[in-house]
Amino acid sequence: MLYGLSLLAGIGLLFLGGEALIRGAVASAQRMGVSPLLTGLVVVGFGTSAPELVVSVDAALRQQPDIAVGNIVGSNIGNILLILGLCAAICPMTVQPLALRRDGVVVVAASVLFIVLSWGGALGVWQALLLLASLAAYLVWAYRTERNVPQPAGEMHSAEAEEVSAVPRSTGMIVTALVVGLGMLIGGSQLLLYGAIGLAQAVGISQAVIGLTIVAVGTSLPEMAVSVIAALRRHADVAVGNILGSNIFNVLGILGISALLQPLPIAARVGQFDQWVMLGSASLLLLFLYTGMRLSRGEGAALLAGYGAYIALSFTVF
Repeated sequence: MLYGLSLLAGIGLLFLGGEALIRGAVASAQRMGVSPLLTGLVVVGFGTSAPELVVSVDAALRQQPDIAVGNIVGSNIGNILLILGLCAAICPMTVQPLALRRDGVVVVAASVLFIVLSWGGALGVWQALLLLASLAAYLVWAYRTERNVPQPAGEMHSAEAEEVSAVPRSTGMIVTALVVGLGMLIGGSQLLLYGAIGLAQAVGISQAVIGLTIVAVGTSLPEMAVSVIAALRRHADVAVGNILGSNIFNVLGILGISALLQPLPIAARVGQFDQWVMLGSASLLLLFLYTGMRLSRGEGAALLAGYGAYIALSFTVF
């Protein structure tokens, strides 16, 4: 009972902390004159991954690599199958493929890079540096192309910044939002890991499974909030773009930082099953983006069913 309450409290603090941090960061970017393009690309697109960052880094430093890696792989799977499936089930989405094609390719490439780098059974320092260098290259490439040549992707990332409402205006409120948000993220991470590890030990489930499912869904709540709101506002490009940006940062940034701080052994089940589900989900989304298909309610339901099947297999077969 205690572990379950700790888990729920941790998820709640991570959600609230992530929301406060995003709003404070967007307000800070506006105060400093940062363009809406860069704000949407970096602050919003990657800021929603703050809970994943704090939890995975904390888990890595605590010598809990299965949770650190499982959180990222599970979040990327859930972002596509669960969150985009939910968005499409709520409101059918039609996207402009040209606006998202580049980021869709990068998500698939990042998934392939993870599989290649983890082939030896662990992510070490040199793998971490390669992941972080890839993230830096992506950011420079994305910003330069969108700044120099106006295109739909630039408009989409600018619109991401506009989706964040109720941002603080005064300097004191901005600082408060940032400090309180960071404190909630750190506290939520501690509670989440305590509950997750304790629950895994109490019921005999591996930490990898807990990280890939419960922890991953809990840390993905900010992405869900931004994407669902965008879908309800008929801003399908923003909903999908937020997921793509988050998935890119999860693999290249968070795993890179975590592995740089502490080598991360890859659980056998991740190498045998989960990484392929992550790649398959990303490839399916890329196919959707390239063909310009309309993500209908039926297709959203199919994505949700796919996530349900993944969860069922996670707790029964592996």
